[in-house]
Parts: sequence; structure tokens; C-alpha cells
Amino acid sequence: MLLVGDDWAEDHHDVYLMDEAGALLAAQRLPEGLAGIGQFHELIAAYADDPGEVVVGIEKDHGLWVGVLAASGYQVYAINPMAVARYRDRHRLSGAKSDAADAKLLADLVRTDRHNHRLLDGDSAQSEAIQVLARSHQSLIWTRAAQVAVLRSALLEYYPAALQAFTNLGDRDRDRDVLAVLGRAPTPDQGARLSLSKIAAALKAGGRKRYIDERAREIQAVLRSEQLTAPEAVTAAYGATTRATDNLLLELTIQISELETELAQHFRTHPDADIYLSQPGIGVILGARVLGEFGDDPNRFTTAKCRKNYAGTSPVTVASGRKHAVMARHVRNQRLYDALDRWAFATLKCSPGARAYYDQHRTAGDTHHQALRALANRLVGILHGCLRHRTFYNEVTAWAHRTSIAA
Repeated sequence: MLLVGDDWAEDHHDVYLMDEAGALLAAQRLPEGLAGIGQFHELIAAYADDPGEVVVGIEKDHGLWVGVLAASGYQVYAINPMAVARYRDRHRLSGAKSDAADAKLLADLVRTDRHNHRLLDGDSAQSEAIQVLARSHQSLIWTRAAQVAVLRSALLEYYPAALQAFTNLGDRDRDRDVLAVLGRAPTPDQGARLSLSKIAAALKAGGRKRYIDERAREIQAVLRSEQLTAPEAVTAAYGATTRATDNLLLELTIQISELETELAQHFRTHPDADIYLSQPGIGVILGARVLGEFGDDPNRFTTAKCRKNYAGTSPVTVASGRKHAVMARHVRNQRLYDALDRWAFATLKCSPGARAYYDQHRTAGDTHHQALRALANRLVGILHGCLRHRTFYNEVTAWAHRTSIAA
């Protein structure tokens, strides 16, 4: 076997080649891109004839370079950077670090410990596309939520009437009223001068179709009410920032909607989509997020426990001497965990089995989040069984044994 460590940076790769005994064969810095990957292949060809005999360790599981390595037939191990950091401490206690030394470290790691790590996942291009879209969609939603918090904080400082008039700020499906009105009147004086016709026109432009006149009168009454005021210069400054934030939120709303459409189209054409959509509480967007983070490689998760561990829903046991504790996993894929948490909460209204399971944990003394995490862990196991056996979700099959035990 030929063991290769690849420490990557934005514009170059440090590679270290060693044999099975750990002896250095070659070490070189290669440029990123087509020229670099060509030099990489030439370097490998000087020591190995069969790509299957080449084992590569790298701290990355995606990207053009990694894709070429996998497509070339090399055994690629994508090592978590945190694992590499712990492995570095095993060899050097001084804290010294360099790209060349890390390349050797990665080669040593796959030489001695690759049995403790997984080969690069064989996810389909369709699954990777869903992951890209789902993550971008989720990031835009998080960005919008952050900007809403900025807007709310600013309004509290100089325009409290706006917060009183629009209590649904932050609800992407219902806060177009406030964005439309703030776009026309970003300061209290401008808001107080708005006529009913202008408010109604703003509401129509924001997408409201019902109760326009009634809502306009409610808004006008609040905006013209007596409020504390900030100095004129401060108000003008806040008004400029509110107008900019308002425009940003409107554009984010448009882009999120467009990404949702694109994501739904990709997800619905995936072979596993129907199995995901058969699960209780999962819709197109949530299903796309879960599928994108789990991937679709049928050999990635050999057991339900493996999938639960990756999801971060299964507990961690810490046992040393007299100490024995079972704790939640805090090192996990946060995007996946967020989706699973939302999934578990959604099942409480549409799955009697899930509701009963949640209630059992609450009765046993678990907090809401502990019970929800336990439910998410159970749902991941059910999903794994459905994917493994290519079957749709069945409420009776999924929870019958739990019901009989409780009885």
C-alpha cells in the first residue's frame, strides 16, 4: 500500500508519501487546480501501479480536488480536523504545527488508524446537489433571522410604535406588512403622516389580499399614538439603517422562496424522496435537509446506531472509575440536528406513536428538549429501517412494540 497525507490550503497542497513501514518516499508542495492534480497523479504513478493500492488522508470531504481523488480510484479518507488535532497531540506536545508536518501526520494516521475511520462516502451527485441547495436555503433563513433581530433592536431604540403595530415581525410568511410599511415610512414622523390610502397601498404591494382597510386603520392608529421620541439626528440615522435592513429582508425573502422552489424540484426527483416524505412530520424542505446531510450512499451507515451517532441524537456514555454518566452529544452536525429537532417536534401532532413516546419520557422526568432528542433518535432509527428495506413508513409497524411494552 502507498499511504498519502494531503494537507490542503486555498492555493496549494502539501503531500507526503510513505510506504507501509512508514518510510518517506516523497514530499512535495503542489498548486491547487488542474496543474496540481496532474502533478499529484505523476507523483503517485512513480510508486504505485494500481490506484486501489493508494490510501489518501485529507481533512476535507468535498470539493473539486477531493472529487478527482475519489474518481481516480484512490481510497480517500476524509478525516475530521478535530481528530487530526488530537492525533497531533499524540505525536507532538510542543504545540508546533506546519503544513508539511500535518501532511506527514495524515499519512501516518491512515497508515496505522484508518480502520477507525470511514472511506469517503459514495453519495450521488443528485444527493450532493440537494445538500448544497438545502444548506444555502438554511443559511439564508438564518441570515434573515439575524437581520430581523437587528431591525427589531433598532426599532426598539427609536420607533416603538412600529413594533406595537406589527407583532409578527420575524414570521417570514406574515411579516410582509411591516416590511412594506417600513419601506415607505422608516421614521416615526413619516409613519404618523401616512394616510389610510398609502398604508393600504403598501399592504397591497406587500401581498395582503384580505382585510386591507381594517388592517390599515389599525396600523394608522398605532403609528399616530403618543410615543417617546429620539433626537432628530439619531432618528434620521436609524431611519437610514432601517431602510437598508428593510430592503435586505425583502430581497432575502425573494431569494429564499426561489431557492425553495429549486430545492423542491431536486428533492422530488430523488429515488429516496418518497420514503422520506412517508415519514410523519416531514415535508419537502425538511426532507431535503435530512437527505442532504445523511447522503444517499447505501453503505455509509451499516446499522441504525451508526446513523444515530452521526445524527448526534444518541447519548454519549462517560464511564471512568466510579464515574458513570450519560450525556447528550454536543459535537455533531448542527444543520442535521436542527432539522431532526424540527422533525421530532412536528411529529407530536401527526403521529400517535411519537406523541406517546414523547409523553413517556416527559413522565419519566425528562425536560422538553431531552424528550424531543430521544424522539428524534427513535425517528432516525425508523428512517434507517425504511431506507434499508426500501419500505414506506407505517405507524403500526413503527410503534407497535412500544405500545405492547407500555401495555
